[in-house]
Amino acid sequence: MPLCIAVTTLLAAAFTRVNSLADGDIRVAAIGFDNATTCWRSGLTLDTLVSIVHHMVNYKERQLDHTFAALGDRTRRAILARLEREHSASVTKLAKPFAIKLPAVMKHLDVLDEAGLITRSKAGRIVTVRLRLEPMRAAMDWLRRYERFWSKSLDRLAAYAESKEAEARKKGR
Repeated sequence: MPLCIAVTTLLAAAFTRVNSLADGDIRVAAIGFDNATTCWRSGLTLDTLVSIVHHMVNYKERQLDHTFAALGDRTRRAILARLEREHSASVTKLAKPFAIKLPAVMKHLDVLDEAGLITRSKAGRIVTVRLRLEPMRAAMDWLRRYERFWSKSLDRLAAYAESKEAEARKKGR
């Protein structure tokens, strides 16, 4: 098995440990491929594997950054909401309700496409746009990790606002 395929396969399987051997070889063990796939390769250093993992983490972070950046614009959110309702639409149909020209809508679609939030397909002269849910799921997963912190704070804020409102009503009577 070629080295790049072996390393990619093992990293994708969420490797569990990297053991550096005395002679400089690296042993990467992964669970999920035939009970424990092991790849031996002379010359592959621990630094190389760490670099690959670091790249994978940064890629996910960059993807999340692109998703949130794309969602930061009202027009792009409106386009996504419309695609969510209609499942697919042509570019001209998407552009119709906006008070901006078609080239501006195309730029918004480019941003959404770069973020992976939409796919485009062309049939003749008609470009059809469809919603992709995977980046939104990743963003929601990220938000859910912090929800417990926000929920507690928002609950305290709601209780405080309700107590102030009750005090204001008592003074107003």
